Amino acid sequence: MDFGDKRIGVAICDPSGLIAQGLDTIEAGTQSNSIKKVCEIADFYKADKVVIGLPKNMDGSIGLQGEKSLLFGEELKLRYSGEIVYYDERLTTRFANTIMLENNLSRTKRKKRVDRIAAVLILQGYLDFLNNRRKDV
Repeated sequence: MDFGDKRIGVAICDPSGLIAQGLDTIEAGTQSNSIKKVCEIADFYKADKVVIGLPKNMDGSIGLQGEKSLLFGEELKLRYSGEIVYYDERLTTRFANTIMLENNLSRTKRKKRVDRIAAVLILQGYLDFLNNRRKDV
């Protein structure tokens, strides 16, 4: 998922763990409500793992938004029994916007879709990392 102050983009993958697809965008309200919605989605899809995008600075350090993502994950751990993984999401939102600009989407449509597309990029990056690691073994 792509955690943000206003919206949380959510993506899921196929059972084989190869392909990510956008699912939903949660309008972030209170943290408790956002966590409840994430848990509902995870329960519905029987997800055994939640991947949270961890925005890092270009030097690899964790900034303010990264700290917020980590805190959200810690709160989520209190209500979600599956594994929580953080995955570096540097530049995913920028890349998502680039994709949409290249497809001539209006600013309004981009605003509604950017978090979901960023979530797909985060999850696909994580899946590719896992699959490449398996090939190396």
